[in-house]
Amino acid sequence: MTALASIAPRDKAEILAQALPYIRKFHGKTMVIKYGGNAMTDPELQQDFAEDVVLLKLVGINPVVVHGGGPQIESALKRLGKTGQFIQGMRVTDAETMGVVEWVLGGEVQQDIVGLINQAGGKAVGLTGRDGGMIRAQKLKMLDNADPSVEHDVGQVGDIVSIDPSVVKALQDDAFIPVISPIGFGDNNESFNINADVVAARLAMVLKAEKLMMLTNISGVLDKAGQLLPDLTARRIDELFADGTISGGMLPKIAGALDAAKSGVNSVHIIDGRVPHVLLLEILTDQAFGTMIRSH
Repeated sequence: MTALASIAPRDKAEILAQALPYIRKFHGKTMVIKYGGNAMTDPELQQDFAEDVVLLKLVGINPVVVHGGGPQIESALKRLGKTGQFIQGMRVTDAETMGVVEWVLGGEVQQDIVGLINQAGGKAVGLTGRDGGMIRAQKLKMLDNADPSVEHDVGQVGDIVSIDPSVVKALQDDAFIPVISPIGFGDNNESFNINADVVAARLAMVLKAEKLMMLTNISGVLDKAGQLLPDLTARRIDELFADGTISGGMLPKIAGALDAAKSGVNSVHIIDGRVPHVLLLEILTDQAFGTMIRSH
């Protein structure tokens, strides 16, 4: 805070004034924010995130938060003596693991985020994909990346069939901030664990969001030499998939981001959640943090 105290009032006013064109441009628009990585586990960054979301809502922008919870699920599974297993970046989810996923995501993690936003002066409401029949899912058929004739069984991992955003819209219109856990339901009322990046991307599409922002714990998409790639097109992404630069947990993230960009979400950003107040800086200033993905 000492750094802020030393800024002259006139400079502070200038900084605020610079946000005006962005506030005007994005007023009334929806922003889908995927919240994960370090931003979710560091208390100071958690508070920054909550304050940013509340400020966006107050200036007339509609934030919708979709959260992950990988580290929290891992530690809950460890307490039960289970080890998490991953295939091609997706968590293998048996029935017992699914139970853990539901109470960690839909309970602990979601309510923490709701509490933080409310404490910062917002009105957050926690939802899972079951609420309002929002996320209908089916079992994910996962084909092997190297040999498509091989199918992996990843258990109760879901593939989104459809998203009905009416409950989100109803809350948005009433000054609430939706906080969504990536759990869907199937035809027989079974639960599915869905990758949070994929949920955020699809939700951004159906809500016709202005921006999709994925907070992560790296500075953005990096090339093989570890240098940041600030701007990516669909063609460049295909090259990076092919040569293995993008792999593991980044695969569903980038694939979802690209789908959203191709489906009319104006801009998709993978941004560094370790930067304090990164959401405000990304949306209300001309500073760019991370990688922007465009469809062409």
